[in-house]
Amino acid sequence: MTVSFTVPGEPQGKGRPRFSSRNGRAFTHTPEKTVLYENLVATEYDMQADGYRFPDGAMIGIQVCAYYSIPKSASKRKQAAMQAGDIKPTKKPDADNILKCIADSLNGIAYRDDAQIVTATIEKLYSDVPRVEVTLFDWT
Repeated sequence: MTVSFTVPGEPQGKGRPRFSSRNGRAFTHTPEKTVLYENLVATEYDMQADGYRFPDGAMIGIQVCAYYSIPKSASKRKQAAMQAGDIKPTKKPDADNILKCIADSLNGIAYRDDAQIVTATIEKLYSDVPRVEVTLFDWT
């Protein structure tokens, strides 16, 4: 089974957890921006994949294409090269943080746990329409 879906907007990475203490007890919390993006990913998956869930124990592959908006400050020549894929984004967020955010967002929704992912590819590109395209497939 193969499932594909698109998350609109600029790609976002997994934010680092924040630590605080109150009354001598330590607390960890995920940044609100990350929580909101993970909820968006989960919602888009549910709507576009009709809530399909991979079986427990299934080996899953994931492909992620993160499309960043083309900077307005770039020259026309650079913008054309970015559109053609000759120049790729080297800016934040890091590719591994994007993948981590997507994989964590789908825990308990597309699969039991992201430990089921056995292969992953991610590519960062420029586009007029910023988005993240995700494909999950049964790796057997």
